[in-house]
Amino acid sequence: MFSILKGDKVLWVIIILLSIFSFLPIYSASSNLVYVIGKGTTWSHLIKHFMILSIGFVLIYSMHKIPYNYFKGISILLIPIIVLLLIYTFSLGTTIDGTIASRWIQIPIIGLSFQTSSLAFLVLMIYTAYYLAKIYDKKKSFKSTLIPFWTPIILIISLIIPSNLSTAVLIFISIIVLSFIGGYPIRHLISIFLLAFLFISIFIISAKAFPDKIPNRVDTWISRIENFNNKNDIKGNYQIERAKIAIASGEIFGLGAGKSRMKNFLPQSSSDFIYAIIVEEFGLIGGIIIIIFYLLILYRITVISFKSQTIFSKLLVIGLGLPIVIQAFLNIGVALQVFPVTGQTLPLISSGGTSAWMTCVAVGIILSVSIDNNKKEKTNNINDNNPIKILSETV
Repeated sequence: MFSILKGDKVLWVIIILLSIFSFLPIYSASSNLVYVIGKGTTWSHLIKHFMILSIGFVLIYSMHKIPYNYFKGISILLIPIIVLLLIYTFSLGTTIDGTIASRWIQIPIIGLSFQTSSLAFLVLMIYTAYYLAKIYDKKKSFKSTLIPFWTPIILIISLIIPSNLSTAVLIFISIIVLSFIGGYPIRHLISIFLLAFLFISIFIISAKAFPDKIPNRVDTWISRIENFNNKNDIKGNYQIERAKIAIASGEIFGLGAGKSRMKNFLPQSSSDFIYAIIVEEFGLIGGIIIIIFYLLILYRITVISFKSQTIFSKLLVIGLGLPIVIQAFLNIGVALQVFPVTGQTLPLISSGGTSAWMTCVAVGIILSVSIDNNKKEKTNNINDNNPIKILSETV
């Protein structure tokens, strides 16, 4: 099988193992949707997860076959499309399964919902890597980068903030980190931070003053932060309390696959809080192994980036890989009550379509870079072993 899979073999193995493992907690945790909410069957959710991952691996395979340089132009072309999609999504104003639909658009025929902010995240990280590589080692004033670089970023993040603050913050932090790594002046990054803080402050004040005119989830953000700070509020921390019980019940070796007790009482047990179910069923050992897998992804990202020959490929790998790891540890941190509830899923394990697909696209592009690295390594080895070159160096 691995003969047709090119690129970093270790990364391939990690992604495949995480995906295979995901079927166990998904099958177990989906009982919450079946018996509590009355939606589908455990087998239907498992089949849906299988279909999503199957499409995901098709995306990985397709992306890893495309030369990574092509994604420069693709990101530029997609920026205006992303803006239009976000405006359209934001204008819907209805709900899907009781959740604000300004995060999703419904895909005709197949009936799946598509989260436009996930696609925006992917495109912005590619565009950021492209622009930073373009201006690398060139003296650029803050004013000269404001329109071509920061304007599309600020516009897209502004369209995401009202309905999905956690994703908007994650995008912003990822871009700032990538910009720092890419050599963008620190003083300019501080200016962007101040502008972002000013914008968020104005938005929150306006949303509180005119709640009917400005669609927002400010009250939800505030309540989550207040609940996080107030550990004694059992009612407000219902999800966290159930997650803590699940984690404590797992002890060292866990209750066993499918034997979680909290899956029927913990909302979002198959997505946002799936790590708590994993620890309950597979114990501390299982929880640590999952963390090790994400650390291995970070390690392979570092290795691939280090081997890359161009600034764009180095930044592209970091820009697409680092958010996967950050999102994973955000999800884990929420279950462990290190962070407030964010709504971020566990990459390659949690249920959900768009987030999984965008993760797969990101992994495919990273593998595309690793293929290019392997080709250049082979070329260098051939040149180094060339008899004529060796003879000339000896002489």
